[in-house]
Amino acid sequence: MKLRETEKIVLSGVFLSLAIVLPFLTGQVQFLGQRFLPMHLPVLICGFVCGSKYGLTVGILAPLLKSLDTGVPPLYPVALAMAFELGAYGFFTGLHYKIFKKNLVGIYASLILAMLIGRVFLGVANVVLLGLDGLSYSFSAFIAGAFVNAVPGIILQLVLIPMIIYAIQNYKTGRRYNEA
Repeated sequence: MKLRETEKIVLSGVFLSLAIVLPFLTGQVQFLGQRFLPMHLPVLICGFVCGSKYGLTVGILAPLLKSLDTGVPPLYPVALAMAFELGAYGFFTGLHYKIFKKNLVGIYASLILAMLIGRVFLGVANVVLLGLDGLSYSFSAFIAGAFVNAVPGIILQLVLIPMIIYAIQNYKTGRRYNEA
């Protein structure tokens, strides 16, 4: 069962809304948001469900709109760097999911590759954006911010997203869990 363009647009709007609203669950405490990465979940799922074009769009818009609306994250350089990261997440989950088999291994491969590529985009964006202000962005700062501090969010993504995508696949194909 393939989604029509109108359905993809509507779902993308829902994922964008979720990406803006979910960070409120962290109580607007920046520390918690940096750990649990609530904005990442809907963007990654959007790439799987709607495809790379929509995942890219939602990923770019989510941090920018959230920043313009609430000031969190700060627009420059954080939200701008996040737009590159999340845009890559959405794009590459959609791209890889199209390439790999639609089984659990393919879902995990798509997700993990997109997460790694997105973090590279984040690192490059931070180097460039902070460099424009004459500041540096060290490799240790990249590792700490993109991986070490984000461990709870990474685990959450690795547990929830494959379960959600697998459930959506089974719903679309009409299979039930006890039949799979």
